Amino acid sequence: MLFNSLVFAIFLPTVFAIYWLLRGNRKAQNLVIVAASCVFYGWWDVRFLFLLLFSTALDYYTGLRIEASQQQHARRTWLWISVGINLGFLGVFKYYNFFITGFSDLLGTIGIQAHPPLLDVMLPVGISFYTFHGLSYVIDIYNRRIKAERSFVDYSVFVSFFALLVAGPIERATHLLPQVLKPRVFDAASATDGLRQMLWGFFKKVVIADNCAPVVNDIFAHPGWHTADTLALGAVLFAFQIYGDFSGYSDIAIGCARLFGFSLLRNFAYPYFSRDIAEFWRRWHISLSSWFRDYVYVPLGGSHGPLRSKLRNVLVIFLLSGFWHGANWTFIVWGAINGLLFLPLLLRGKNRKHDRGAAIVQLKDLPAVLFTFGCTVIAWIFFRADNLTIALNYLRGMASPSLFGIPEELTWWLAALIAVLIVVEWAQRSRPHGLEVAHLPPGSVAWPIPVCSCSSSSSADSVRAPSFTSSSE
Repeated sequence: MLFNSLVFAIFLPTVFAIYWLLRGNRKAQNLVIVAASCVFYGWWDVRFLFLLLFSTALDYYTGLRIEASQQQHARRTWLWISVGINLGFLGVFKYYNFFITGFSDLLGTIGIQAHPPLLDVMLPVGISFYTFHGLSYVIDIYNRRIKAERSFVDYSVFVSFFALLVAGPIERATHLLPQVLKPRVFDAASATDGLRQMLWGFFKKVVIADNCAPVVNDIFAHPGWHTADTLALGAVLFAFQIYGDFSGYSDIAIGCARLFGFSLLRNFAYPYFSRDIAEFWRRWHISLSSWFRDYVYVPLGGSHGPLRSKLRNVLVIFLLSGFWHGANWTFIVWGAINGLLFLPLLLRGKNRKHDRGAAIVQLKDLPAVLFTFGCTVIAWIFFRADNLTIALNYLRGMASPSLFGIPEELTWWLAALIAVLIVVEWAQRSRPHGLEVAHLPPGSVAWPIPVCSCSSSSSADSVRAPSFTSSSE
């Protein structure tokens, strides 16, 4: 079920009404959430619902076994059962064809012709998200950060809540489970602001991303037919398309969860206002970046140890981040480019220059912001291209004097919509989302476009997520 669908427009108020009619009965409310999540997920393809239920049951059971085991060997065995099966499912559905094709190509280089069978199945929606939910849960139990949850229903709310099931954010049991286990009281102010956040998410997804997509698809389908300025336009529009898609869905999810009394992790913090690539990765897909930091980067040694270890750890994280997004070399190269852009900051000790507590971005930072945005746009070309050859040809096509022209494909109404996005988010850059209105007097109308907030004071919330090299390692 899509957020931007008529079915969801019926589904959401129905679940909302049933849920709050049961207020005061936390267990019944949680059961409603689980049932609604099954309907939401099964709407795509009911067959994949069994995969979600199996993954949920697996991590629930192995979590209990890890906690109950007295011997370290047994705890480790149950951990690896969960990790192995979860990653096995993810590998089969998402990465099997990539690896088997790569292996076949490798054999071809030494004269062995192989034609292994490929899977012709649809990728289960949200499998990367709920897999990472479950993995963080069992790892946290293994590391004794949390206790195993005894109620299967309560655990199921954490791992399969429909608001975050399809596109995140990737939640942590330490953050969401305590909310699942306590009674919720309807908060009209929070729910109203949640609706505003959903509205802003729909604007980014439906108005920005969906209008950029046809132009981007046409340009990337035939890059050789277009002049350099049009290719540049396609790359910039894709930057806004993917931001509108990802962050728009996150805003809808977070706002939707607030209707039910839940607070989800922030996932995007105006990333295109970043002053360097390190800050960009503290603002972009925050829940994924922090997941890799806590469960991969820190266990590898983080920013401690010799320089070669630090460089290795950073590159591993960026390559994994790229591969997580898709089974294609283009995603891996996209991750590698971001890693290479990050390394000079690490070597110069500048990777924490704009860490939490840094002053909010100002107009004087515009050159650094534009440079960082330009670097991310170049990297996005590899993310969007179907293969590396197309991506490299696309870049070669941009290396022309016509780069500085005005593309014929530019539509001024689309440029105006993107300008609205930029202006509103710049005005709101110290607040959690584009339509938040603070300090309203009683009875005020809270829906118009918010006023500009241009304070130069520190904004820890706008860059809440720590970087891969956080001081918390």
